[in-house]
Amino acid sequence: MMPQKKCTAIKALLWLALMCVGAHAWAGQVAGTVMQLSGPLMAKKADGKMKILAIKSEVEQGDTLLTEKETYALIKLIDNSEITLKPNTSFVIEQFSYTAEQPDGDHAIFSLLKGGLRSVTGLLGKRNKERFEMKTPAATIGIRGTTFVATYVPASAQAVPTVPTPGGGARAPGLYVQVLDGLIHVTNPAGTQNFAAGQFGFTPSFKQPPVMLPVNPGIPFTPPPVFSSSSSGPGSAAGGSKPAAIDCVVR
Repeated sequence: MMPQKKCTAIKALLWLALMCVGAHAWAGQVAGTVMQLSGPLMAKKADGKMKILAIKSEVEQGDTLLTEKETYALIKLIDNSEITLKPNTSFVIEQFSYTAEQPDGDHAIFSLLKGGLRSVTGLLGKRNKERFEMKTPAATIGIRGTTFVATYVPASAQAVPTVPTPGGGARAPGLYVQVLDGLIHVTNPAGTQNFAAGQFGFTPSFKQPPVMLPVNPGIPFTPPPVFSSSSSGPGSAAGGSKPAAIDCVVR
């Protein structure tokens, strides 16, 4: 008879192997397509490889999308939701699963590490809104059928205000949100706050609860006008040209 300790160790190794296989299966599944671009867009794949994306490129679960200083990028996900990334943004598609006939399999988990985005709810968020999470270093955003803008300003070495102020100049580090339609809830260990259409919010870190801001804090989000006509198809790039749909792997 096999000793109990050895049997337990073998079971643990088998469980770990199954977990690794499951994680590998999640990574690499197509989550959406690049519809518009105004500059370079990179994807760091789950295996660490870097890829240059173009219009019509597919994005996958496990991808970390990186925009350059002049880049806006519009991603249409497979449930017809849209994520528009602003310049200098790092955004992770941790998990995205949607099948029209299988609502129980819906999952949408993203991470905004820095920079900003606009999120437009699609079919997944409309039928299973509780399965949508937008994580940031300061709080997690949930939706209630929504269009919202989120910007995360990381802490830097230079002196910045400790509270957000309207107008130009340096910004206090933290998460800023603006709701354009619907309702969101912003949650961290310190508290939860709901924000409705036309409202603005801020939270500096997990240690402080989200708060309502009385005015627009002045966080810019101005993608090229052509981005508003994304439904006309992926060929309507800025400038009227239609870039080739070529993915370049950077080794």
